[in-house]
Amino acid sequence: MEIMQVTGSLVCSQRVPGLEHWNLRVLRSPKGKLSVAVDPVGASPGNWVFTASGSAARFACGNPETHTDLTIGGIIDFWEPDG
Repeated sequence: MEIMQVTGSLVCSQRVPGLEHWNLRVLRSPKGKLSVAVDPVGASPGNWVFTASGSAARFACGNPETHTDLTIGGIIDFWEPDG
């Protein structure tokens, strides 16, 4: 799992089967790398979240048939990024 920050939503009108109804979010890692994640929890821009990746990401969204390798597992209520 990793901690990342939501920077915005990603809108895609054409999707492959397995991603039709999922909200997609753009995430930034602490090192500045951008990634796209499935969002089953309703995160908003600016939220810090923790993510599941790899095959665990499919199970984290509640449907192992979902085509994802990165899923938001939860919104962090309190965390001090600088430690």
